[in-house]
Amino acid sequence: MATLRVVLGDQLSRSLSALDGLDRSRDVVLMMEVREEATYVPHHRQKLVLVLSAMRHFAESLRAEGVTVDYVALDHPENRGSFTQELGRALERHQVERVVATEPGEWRVWEAMRGWEEAYGIPVKIREDRRFLCSREAFTTWAQGRKALRMEFFYREMRRSTGWLMDGEKPVGGRWNYDPENRKPLPSDARVPPRQRFVPDPVTRKVMALVESRFPDHFGELENFGWAVTREQALESLHHFVTVCLPSFGDYQDAMRTGEDFLFHAVLSPYLNIGLLEPQEVCELALEAYAAGSVPLTATEGFLRQILGWREYVRGLYWLRMPGYAETNFLDARRPLPGFFWTADTELRCLRETIKATRRNAYAHHIQRLMITGNFALLAGLAPAEVEAWYLVVYADAFEWVELPNTHGMALHADGGLLGSKPYAASGAYIDRMSDYCRDCAFSPKVKLGEGACPFNYLYWHFLSVNASRLKGNPRMAMPYRTLARMTDDRRAAIEHQARQFLDALD
Repeated sequence: MATLRVVLGDQLSRSLSALDGLDRSRDVVLMMEVREEATYVPHHRQKLVLVLSAMRHFAESLRAEGVTVDYVALDHPENRGSFTQELGRALERHQVERVVATEPGEWRVWEAMRGWEEAYGIPVKIREDRRFLCSREAFTTWAQGRKALRMEFFYREMRRSTGWLMDGEKPVGGRWNYDPENRKPLPSDARVPPRQRFVPDPVTRKVMALVESRFPDHFGELENFGWAVTREQALESLHHFVTVCLPSFGDYQDAMRTGEDFLFHAVLSPYLNIGLLEPQEVCELALEAYAAGSVPLTATEGFLRQILGWREYVRGLYWLRMPGYAETNFLDARRPLPGFFWTADTELRCLRETIKATRRNAYAHHIQRLMITGNFALLAGLAPAEVEAWYLVVYADAFEWVELPNTHGMALHADGGLLGSKPYAASGAYIDRMSDYCRDCAFSPKVKLGEGACPFNYLYWHFLSVNASRLKGNPRMAMPYRTLARMTDDRRAAIEHQARQFLDALD
C-alpha cells in the first residue's frame, strides 16, 4: 500500500511513528514549509531559521537512506501556505492509498489534521507520538479522580515507572526532590564555561537569507545564530552539557548574571522540542554520568525533574485541558503588554537584560522567564493572552503545548491553581539575591516605597491587595497576607498610589 507520510517541523526524529513500516520503494515522505506556521505568531527569526534549516537537513538525511522526500520550500511559487492545502496539492502529485501522520504538538494543528480524511476522501491514520515518556492516554489515567494535579506527585510516579534514581521503592538518597539545594546565587568569581555554538553551513545561510527577506519585521536578531541544526550537532551539544555543565547545573540553576546568557543550563529544549534529541536518551546520559561519579545527585535529580517531571507534566496537562485551558483568566488580568517587552527600553535593569538576551538568542533560562518577565507580568496584571503570545514569539523552544501551561499556569496563575499551588510572585529582594541585575539599576531593591524604590517591591503588595478576594484563602499565601494586614492604612494607601502611578505610565 503506497503511503504519503507527513513529517512536521517539530517531528525531526527518525524514530517518528509516522515513519514506522516505511517502504522506500513505494512511500513518499511529505515535508512542508508553510507561511501559516511561520506567521500565526511572528516568531523570532532565529526560531524560524532553526526549524527550517533543521527540516532541510532532516530531509537530506532521509534521502541519503534512499527515502523519497517531497519537500515543499517556503518560497516555492505554488506553495499555498498551509498544511491542509499543501497536503491536497501533494495528493495530486502522488498516487497513494493512504496518509500517515504522527499526532502534532499543538491543538490547532490537531484540529486541522482531523479534517484531512473528510476533505480529501482518503484514509488518514494519525499515530501516537511515542517520543514522549508519558503518553497522553497515560497522563489522563493518572489524572482521573485527583483533586489536585501537582507535578511533584506525577514526577514521583514517573520515577517509579522508569526506575530512574530509585533504590527499590525509595528514591536514591532518601529524597525525591533536591530543589532547596539548587538555589544558590552565583559567586562573583565563578567561571562559566563557554557554550557550543555552530557556524551556519550553506543550508542554514540560505535559510537565514530567506527569513531576512520574507520576515524582516519579525522579532529578534539573526547575527548571533549558532543553534544545532542536525542530530549530530544536537548530540554534540548534549554531551558537552553533561560533561562540562551538568556538574554545576544543580547548584546554580536559579542564578542570573549580566552578560552570561546561558550559565550552566542545558539549552537543549529547542532540540528536544523539534525532535533532534529525545528525552529518554537525554535522561539516560545524565544518569550514566551520575553512576560514573562525575555528576552529583543534586544536579542529576534537578535535571531529571525538568525532563522526566516538568516537561512531560505540562504536555499532559495541555492535552488534558485544551482547548478551554487557554481561555481562563482567574485573576482577571487585562492590562496590555508594555512596548518594552519588544524593545527592552526600560529602566528596570533585570527586565532590560533579560529581554535583550532574548532578542539576541531566542533564549532565556527558566528563572529569567518565571521570575523576571513572568513575575513582572503577574504583578502588573498583564493580559494572559498577550503575555502568552509574546512567549510563543520570542523563544526558540516555544511550542504551544509547552509554552501555554508554563506561562498561563506557572507564571500568571491564570488557571486558578490547577498547575501551581500559589502564584509565583516575588519582590525585588529575590531578584537581588539571585542575580547582579540590581547593581547599577535606576531602582534599589532595598527601597520599598518612594523615590528610587524598586517597582517589584510595591507592585508585589499591590498585587496581593488587588487579588485578596481570590488569594487570601490560599494556605501558602497566609504569611504575606498577615504582613499586609499589619500595615497601617497610610502605608497601604502610599503603596496603592505609587503602584497606580507606575502602572498608569505603562498604559
